[in-house]
Amino acid sequence: MIRNQWYVVLESNEVKSGRLVGVTRMGEKLVFWRDQSGKVVCMRDVCPHRGVRLSAGKLLEHTLQCPFHGFRFDASGACTLIPANGGTAPVPKAFRVNTYPAHEERDFISIWWGEPRESLPPVYFFDSIPPEMSYSTLRDHWPTHYSRAIENQLDVVHLPFIHHNTIGRGNRAVVDGPIAEFADDSDLLNLWVYNRVDDGTPPLKASQLPAPQRAPFLQFHFPNLWQNWISQDTRIVIAFTPIDDENTLMYIRFYQNFMKLPILRQVVNWSGAFANLLVERQDKRVVVTQTPKRSYLQMGEKLIQGDSPIIAYRRRREELIRQASTVEAA
Repeated sequence: MIRNQWYVVLESNEVKSGRLVGVTRMGEKLVFWRDQSGKVVCMRDVCPHRGVRLSAGKLLEHTLQCPFHGFRFDASGACTLIPANGGTAPVPKAFRVNTYPAHEERDFISIWWGEPRESLPPVYFFDSIPPEMSYSTLRDHWPTHYSRAIENQLDVVHLPFIHHNTIGRGNRAVVDGPIAEFADDSDLLNLWVYNRVDDGTPPLKASQLPAPQRAPFLQFHFPNLWQNWISQDTRIVIAFTPIDDENTLMYIRFYQNFMKLPILRQVVNWSGAFANLLVERQDKRVVVTQTPKRSYLQMGEKLIQGDSPIIAYRRRREELIRQASTVEAA
């Protein structure tokens, strides 16, 4: 995984007031809860005293109480009470739990997975999706590294084969381009797709295609957020949440803004979500067989012109990993 990034790790409705939620994210055991103001707290799910899972404890007077010996920890991770030492005894500073900054927006919970900083970059979400746009979410576990799941959503070559009876109908196997460009000074990759039926002519290079006249078909923002820009009123968003090096949790959202009547809106949202699931399961069946589970820039695969979005993703990913390693070593 790439350090020093905001990762979408949960949805807001998964962390309810008064409850502890233990999950594995980025290969770490984490516990989430809400403080007295309702703000999400994220800390490592291990007690510094004897290594017990804190998520097996309980919330007590706005602190997390360890289930083993009753140690209490506040939202900053500091231990506020060691019962065996008495309520008035000072608590050594060493008794604290590592925490991660958490941010809640658009019903997603993100955490800053990296070294502490006085000032953190803003959490990204697609500005083109207005807050009033309604959505439904499906969650699906993929037994593969999140980089493979992301690359699948940047892969325009597979459409007529994996999705021959859904979104890939029409046998448009020849790939002109595609155009894959990073927005200026950002980690937002924009992608325009130009697939067509084979008419005997070779595929055009990206440089031979006219300048795009519409919004990008696909967008990916590092480290784990993707959008399929179907139309102004219809989008699909996926958060590729890393569980560990071999498992990914997909948060798949169908957004729409064309049906506003409450009951019909819900029907449309869930119909869209079900359609997403059908398409996504076609991908999953094949992607989970890829080896190795994690992708690399240099890994021996023989890529073609149509794979240019994947190459762009891998190059930028390697750059971000290298930059994060340099910062942490400094």
